[in-house]
Amino acid sequence: QVQLVESGGGLVRPGGSLTLSCAASGNIFKIYGMGWYRQAPGNERELVAGVGSDDTTKYDGSVTGRFTISRDNAKNTVTLQMNSLRPEDTAVYYCNVDALVGVLRRDYWGQGTQVTVSS
Repeated sequence: QVQLVESGGGLVRPGGSLTLSCAASGNIFKIYGMGWYRQAPGNERELVAGVGSDDTTKYDGSVTGRFTISRDNAKNTVTLQMNSLRPEDTAVYYCNVDALVGVLRRDYWGQGTQVTVSS
């Protein structure tokens, strides 16, 4: 099994910054992709940013240039630096990890952390 612990959500004013972190632990043989998704009320969960095992990154167009995703393979962590936050960034943010445990490869999800952007 894999446990994901997220931290860093909260309330911030428009234009402000937050950093989300996610640490993976457990009997992990290998981690492939890592990413952050978000879900606002009434909306489907959507990919915000992802980083592959080769450090290639991808971003939703709405966050390009404002958010930066990075990973630390030695610590099994993924971080999302969010700058120039907007009210429309308000959502629950979920960490996602594609990991191999034993012979089983599957997605794992964090419990979610609330990000609220409001004046």
